[in-house]
Amino acid sequence: MIRVAGNICIDEKDIQKQFIRASGPGGQHVNKASTAVQIRYDVRQASTLPEDVKKRAVVFAGRQATVNGVIVIEAKRFRSQERNLQDAVNRLVRIIRSASEKPKTRRKTKPTKASITRRLDSKQKQSRLKQFRRRVGRGEE
Repeated sequence: MIRVAGNICIDEKDIQKQFIRASGPGGQHVNKASTAVQIRYDVRQASTLPEDVKKRAVVFAGRQATVNGVIVIEAKRFRSQERNLQDAVNRLVRIIRSASEKPKTRRKTKPTKASITRRLDSKQKQSRLKQFRRRVGRGEE
């Protein structure tokens, strides 16, 4: 079990790992060794996550989440499988940790009278400035 935050944990058995070949520079090593990792975590089937966290996790994952609620993370920054796997798991934990924080509810506020006055004064000042920029009439045109 991987502890995420508070009482929220991820069961390591729920994470599917697949090692693939990485792209980019690296010569023969990158062509022979499957050091990149792709992990899949089915959020909707996770029994250890509360329902509200599941919904927010899919939203936080963004393009990394499929339509079915599976978060797919690919890690290929490092040259070793272990470090790439750890990197992918850390990224998954970060997504779920941010989803576990409940968003603050927005409270409606009204602008103060002083701020309304300041805004209207600045609008009048801008209007006068633009009036001075207008073309000056020559009488009969």
